[in-house]
Amino acid sequence: MTISSLKIKKYIEPKNIIWQELLNRPEVKKEDLSQLVKEIFNDVRLNGDEAIIKNTALFDKVKLDDFKVSDEEVRESSKNVRLDLKQAILVAKSNIEKFHRSQIVNTQIVETANGVKCWQESRAIEKVGLYIPGGSAPLFSTVLMLAVPAVLAGCKEIVLCTPPNKEGKIADEILYAADLVGVTQIFKVGGIQAIAGLTYGTETIPKVYKIFGPGNQYVTAAKMEAFGCGVAIDMPAGPSELLVVADDSAVPKFVAADLLSQAEHGADSQVVCVATNKILLDDIEKELLAQLEELPRKEIASQALLNSKLIVISAKEKIIEFVNEYAPEHLILAVEDEVYFCENTINAGSIFIGNYTPESAGDYASGTNHTLPTNGFSRSFSGVNMDAFVKKVTFQKITKEGILNLGSSIELMAEAELLQAHKNAVTVRLNELNK
Repeated sequence: MTISSLKIKKYIEPKNIIWQELLNRPEVKKEDLSQLVKEIFNDVRLNGDEAIIKNTALFDKVKLDDFKVSDEEVRESSKNVRLDLKQAILVAKSNIEKFHRSQIVNTQIVETANGVKCWQESRAIEKVGLYIPGGSAPLFSTVLMLAVPAVLAGCKEIVLCTPPNKEGKIADEILYAADLVGVTQIFKVGGIQAIAGLTYGTETIPKVYKIFGPGNQYVTAAKMEAFGCGVAIDMPAGPSELLVVADDSAVPKFVAADLLSQAEHGADSQVVCVATNKILLDDIEKELLAQLEELPRKEIASQALLNSKLIVISAKEKIIEFVNEYAPEHLILAVEDEVYFCENTINAGSIFIGNYTPESAGDYASGTNHTLPTNGFSRSFSGVNMDAFVKKVTFQKITKEGILNLGSSIELMAEAELLQAHKNAVTVRLNELNK
């Protein structure tokens, strides 16, 4: 397919009858992975490290007798990372730390009645697993996004799994970032077998309590299996997506660049642009095709653009309706009336406001987390944040005065639910106090 022949779907003031078509994500023909996932999980559960080594050889085409990354490998990787890139990673780490530290909430004690005090405290999830995709673009930025809040939360074990390349190595940048932020153990394991190892534990890989991180359909299916085995996961995840809303204040060149920044993630990514008039939309499309020609990953981006949509909706009320129904992972608001759109957007993973806020800033260094809900899950899921790495434990302390004040209400409610022992737990105390 040539760039000149690329046809991006256009919709001008779409009617309700095709509204649903605009909300659809790309149809990905997924094979049923449940049987494969169960087989590998069972293999890892029964055979541990042996199964990890066997499946790594099968799927990653590399035989590793020792898949734990050594301290020496980490030290060597640091030497191979350019100084200017190290500095950029340090800037990103600092900003991510600042933003996530601001989410730590101080304990508040609430006296709900005289003599009745209640409060809530955070407790770190002790053991967490981080999955970092490898492949054509090793995502060392995801190491920062997941490990920084894990360290701030106080997680004791932070275990990272990432697939090895054909030489049995991990990208230097991933190892450097992992060491920088305080990951406790790193393993050259990817795919279903990595998630299974984190779920059950092996002779080498520790069992964890919650698994984080993006991945392909195999990793996603494996995470859902892990959840069924009693290990928590961050969220369901799918291909990356971006929705841009643009009015006459938008810069077409910037909008096009943002759309392509997500399109190059993968052929199954989706980018959508809603413009307030057709002239603006045409200008954005021209820029899109011109910039596409210059991209090293233009073949991937071109495939993604076939899944994408360019839409004209003039009424801002209708635009908001579309945004909230589509529920994008990323939303860019290149609009003059920023307040209106921000206040009325309910469903979005992360929002980028104005002409000088590219989505890639959030991917790397502004400070917000780039691990976000996709495929409409922003209707009900948040992106990764500090709360994802902790549990909330509630406390209560009731004095003699408190049980005297509250006791009769508890007795009446317990009796109405026919739970006599619940009532008695209060009654024996009240009888003692009323002697």
